[in-house]
Amino acid sequence: MRLTQWTDYTLRVLMYCAATEGRAQPVTITEVAEGYGISRSHLMKIVQQLSAQGLLETTRGRGGGMRLMVPASSIHIGAVVRATETDFNLVECFDPASNQCRLSSHCRLKGVLGQAMQAYLAVLDGVTLADLVAPTSPQGVALLATVAAPRAGSARRRASLVPGLPDAPGFE
Repeated sequence: MRLTQWTDYTLRVLMYCAATEGRAQPVTITEVAEGYGISRSHLMKIVQQLSAQGLLETTRGRGGGMRLMVPASSIHIGAVVRATETDFNLVECFDPASNQCRLSSHCRLKGVLGQAMQAYLAVLDGVTLADLVAPTSPQGVALLATVAAPRAGSARRRASLVPGLPDAPGFE
């Protein structure tokens, strides 16, 4: 299965917010956009959806931004993927409305692929947002401490200090 860009960016926003939990200043859309090299307007739509789902608290204006509304340990990745993906039909025969496959009545592939999809989602259900940003080494502990530190004035923190970005040491 391949996740859509929407789901990928949704997970990145959540991971960024989880990694900066406890920081005095909330995370800004601009900060995330610059950190990941993603369109700011695209992220605005994602943040709006996450806010509507009750996962992010957003505040407008100067000093505003976003924070997790739910503890990272309560956000299951499987639930996020199910909420953001629109098509779990791996093959045509998964959708009875559009199934034109002549083998459907006696094909075992559909059952095998169905089991694979369930296993895929079961793995994601067993992972929380907190699991994704948990440090895996002493460098990871230092990294999270750096990310969580308040920003000085209006200077932006270097985005590579967030797990998931290319320069983040200590995270796998």
